[in-house]
Amino acid sequence: MNRPGPPQRAEPREIVELRRLKDDQPDLGSAIDLQIALLQLQRRVQARVPLPSINLEGAALDAALAGGKPILRFEDVPIDWSDARFLVRATADAMRAHEAIEPEDYRRVETLTRDSAQLPAVIRSWYESGRPGAADATPEAAGLEPLLQLAMRPFLSRCADAIMARTVFQNWTRGVCPLCGGEPDFSLITPAAERLLICGRCTARWRYHQLACPFCANADRSRITSFATRDGLYRLYACDVCHRYLKAYDARHAQRSVMPVVDTIATLPLDAAAVQRGYK
Repeated sequence: MNRPGPPQRAEPREIVELRRLKDDQPDLGSAIDLQIALLQLQRRVQARVPLPSINLEGAALDAALAGGKPILRFEDVPIDWSDARFLVRATADAMRAHEAIEPEDYRRVETLTRDSAQLPAVIRSWYESGRPGAADATPEAAGLEPLLQLAMRPFLSRCADAIMARTVFQNWTRGVCPLCGGEPDFSLITPAAERLLICGRCTARWRYHQLACPFCANADRSRITSFATRDGLYRLYACDVCHRYLKAYDARHAQRSVMPVVDTIATLPLDAAAVQRGYK
């Protein structure tokens, strides 16, 4: 008589939603498969990432934010370099399997992950170059930014979760992330019609002007182009001054909470529409 095996763990909600999206939009299959692979890699590490070394008392965080600069220094990020090396290499492998990385960049990653001294310097350069007013990334990091952003997400999102549990960034009005200084790559329209920007690096969320462009602060409604999907679930706001755009999940028309790892893939047709209109 065969004994039943141990019960299988239920898949994370994001992966369930991605599989459902693949059934609904098979043309996005390759992008969805890559996203699932990346999520599985990130989850292997994120559960054991400790708290950041920053002072997590709410009053201390609010006082730091009052200075008008992002508060999460590179030194505050709890990076285990063995895990970081694994994630950089495994992320590159996943991207190569889905033809999402150039062969030359893949070879650069192979070299980088074999050099225990160079990897921390490259990741520091990438992180600090993404902060307002910082110098450009070093040549060793330049061109690898999308990969490093994905590989470092477990460490940075752990910091964001810990800090967002203690402050709501009430007085932060800038278009860059109050934690790491990164730019938003998605946004959320709440049921109360507020707009929250979502950082592309650490996934922190903060309130911002309902319509103004976070990239150049243009608030002239006549120079903001907006269009939506037929079901109203997703919107795109494009600036006619800097010609950049930002997508949004409209929770006023939704039956679930925003899931950036799902919703950024679901809205790839909006990206294509924006690019066709000359936005970037």
